[in-house]
Amino acid sequence: VQLQASGGGLVQAGGSLRLSCAASGRTFNIYTTGWFRRAPGKEREFVAAISRRGTYYADSVKGRFTISRDNAKNTAFLQMNSLKPEDTAVYYCAVNTGASYYSAIPYDYWGQGTLVTVSS
Repeated sequence: VQLQASGGGLVQAGGSLRLSCAASGRTFNIYTTGWFRRAPGKEREFVAAISRRGTYYADSVKGRFTISRDNAKNTAFLQMNSLKPEDTAVYYCAVNTGASYYSAIPYDYWGQGTLVTVSS
């Protein structure tokens, strides 16, 4: 499976961005798609995930970010509203064939990352 993340950029605080993650290859067994981020000087952290069981969010983004997936196009999205400077990070999408979503360990394939910069 190959993942191509896009949609990052520079936005002012309070603004919005939509990230996309296009999957190709053997996508038929993808169960969970997740978004993670790594801010400068910090560890990678879970942001959101979507699976056949539902959607899941980190507390820090709940109510501001929305994850969705277009199965016909093998593409997942992360709509990010009310962005804050602390959302500045490189965002990565990842997929796995199981239901685990919070830990990065079960994710088998990762995109290259897209940079989101939120100015104050």
